[in-house]
Amino acid sequence: MEKLTHYFARIGFDGEALTDIVKAFRLQAFRKNELVVEEGKVSQYIGLVESGIFQYYVLMDGEERTTYVSIENTFLASLKSFISQTPSQENIRALTDGRIYVINRASLKQLVNDIPKFKEFYIDLLEKSLCGIDATRHDLIVLTGEQRYEKMLKEEPHLLQHIPLQYLASMLGVTPRHLSRIRNSIR
Repeated sequence: MEKLTHYFARIGFDGEALTDIVKAFRLQAFRKNELVVEEGKVSQYIGLVESGIFQYYVLMDGEERTTYVSIENTFLASLKSFISQTPSQENIRALTDGRIYVINRASLKQLVNDIPKFKEFYIDLLEKSLCGIDATRHDLIVLTGEQRYEKMLKEEPHLLQHIPLQYLASMLGVTPRHLSRIRNSIR
């Protein structure tokens, strides 16, 4: 739980609040290709990725479409399913062996009610997630594949180092072959 403790201490939690937060999470290991969230089932947890790479995807016409990837020190959630307690419309799968600090809805709500600063943290996390989803939706409609790649290169270069190309291409809404052309033209 050291990484979890460090994460929350780094953003300003200490003392009893930090102890209560860390106690509310549990570390869960996932093997490569294991589902963290399964389409059609209610997402029971959100979590902080301790290690590994996790792919969000939907199946369309029998083909996987990657919508996002979570890496170390990022939060992972099928947000709509977790918040509304409705069946998930996506899958989240481990692309590598990995571990996630998970917290269930009841424990999260307890922290939000008991620790005002944690409530602020949670609202901020939700706001950033919503803004990210909105920006992605906008970019897929308005920007070309090249522009989306350049934006990712500028704003999230760390993802480019960790995500296998076929998943990156799917996230950008292009084919792997087109992504190769884009990368070659930018070099």
